[in-house]
Amino acid sequence: MKRLTLLGSTGSIGESTLDVVARHPGRFEVFALAARASHEKLAAQCERFAPRYAALADGGAAGRLREALRARGVATEVLGGPGALERVATEPAVDAVMAAIVGAAGLPATIAAARAGKDVLLANKEALVVSGALFLAALAEGGGALLPVDSEHSAVFQSLPRGFTCGRAGEAARHGVRRILLTASGGPFRATPVERLAAVTPDEACAHPNWVMGRKISVDSATMMNKGLEVIEAHWLFGAPREAIEIVVHPQSVIHSMVEYHDGSVLAQLGAPDMRTPIACALAWPERIEAGVAPVDFASLARLEFGRVDDARFPCVRLAYEALARGGTAPAILNAANEVAVERFLAGDLAFTGIAAVIENVLGRSTVQPLDGLEAAWRADREAREAAGREAARLGRRAG
Repeated sequence: MKRLTLLGSTGSIGESTLDVVARHPGRFEVFALAARASHEKLAAQCERFAPRYAALADGGAAGRLREALRARGVATEVLGGPGALERVATEPAVDAVMAAIVGAAGLPATIAAARAGKDVLLANKEALVVSGALFLAALAEGGGALLPVDSEHSAVFQSLPRGFTCGRAGEAARHGVRRILLTASGGPFRATPVERLAAVTPDEACAHPNWVMGRKISVDSATMMNKGLEVIEAHWLFGAPREAIEIVVHPQSVIHSMVEYHDGSVLAQLGAPDMRTPIACALAWPERIEAGVAPVDFASLARLEFGRVDDARFPCVRLAYEALARGGTAPAILNAANEVAVERFLAGDLAFTGIAAVIENVLGRSTVQPLDGLEAAWRADREAREAAGREAARLGRRAG
């Protein structure tokens, strides 16, 4: 029986994880569920899975959850406020932590889990994007395993030799890897005329052609910033240099990513576009378990297409590569500016094309510092958010 803490249980990854777990009641035990503020959805999850703990970063929401569980007769203990997520991520009884809180908010609890020796099932790109070597140092200190949950990184992991260890510098080269090829659907605007992008709406940006995701992640897919962040994450996960990580546009989202070896072989992982596959892989690795995912109907696939990234259409990809090349706090600045810009776009205060403009201006004007501790990452994050807010307001007024 593997005991799990699920950080971000109320999001799309969290709900898919619970779906897989529910299919294997004798194999997994939900020890703790955690989220930022979604107390109503968390109450329903607690009623179904009866975890020992439920944690909410928002203290007020935790109070409302406590009242709701009391009314339903659910005995789950509720924790709230600063430190609640870190506590359930580091409980001695926990074997593995699913890190699925979107954005930098999930970073402290994820690092705490790594330092405590838990196996970290990583669905939160920002843990490696923002903290990079700091996160891997915590993982080495704790001695737990790191298993990717992003569909692309899971596909790469599944295409690597058995015995590959995530989080070690130079690991890809030691296993004969020439290139890591991350596939990208191209999102909803792959064929939209570039001159029309400034006028697209949040609902259009969130209408992903293949995947069902939250709104922030959907916008990241539309700008392809998600691929840029995945390049940075792949660098740390697989110990590969920047120049050995490439993005390939693949609209059908059947091939989730590929690994090319020095002998010319290319191994790919294929499957339906369903996050339950990489979740089940991480939960049970190295075994394979039922995930409720429909098999691929190859006879129905008319063709598999591939193409290069259009830099004019997707400038966020270039910005991510630049941030990785600069190192230090640059990826943290990139991520923070993106989060603010996407938030302003979803609120209707910034044009879609303004997202990349905000990020580029903030990244270009910020002083990149060495990443010598989490405080440096937080300082860079905070300053970038403030700068991005000002820049988004300036660009929004100009557009108005």
